[in-house]
Amino acid sequence: MNLRFERECRTPYSECYTILEEDQPQGRFDVHFAGNTVHATLTVSERFTQEEIQDLIDDIDAELLDAVGLSRDDLIVHVHQGREIGVFSHRDYDESEEQEGGSSN
Repeated sequence: MNLRFERECRTPYSECYTILEEDQPQGRFDVHFAGNTVHATLTVSERFTQEEIQDLIDDIDAELLDAVGLSRDDLIVHVHQGREIGVFSHRDYDESEEQEGGSSN
């Protein structure tokens, strides 16, 4: 698998990433920093096997968490698998508005 992570947002204690494969969304990773412990929710499409999910968690640990100096012992991941229904918001966004306003990556 050739997956990459695109940060959607960041706060002082959390981050959200879209998981992409060839620019197609394959899942989402939400991470919350609580002192020395990291709580995360990983949501992936139905096509992922258990082995691929474990590999993805290893990639997340290596690429995202090592960057902030956290080890796997400090990581708790809740995994959800299914299909995306959609993204809901009270506000309509279009691509030009996102590019002009810039995301908080």
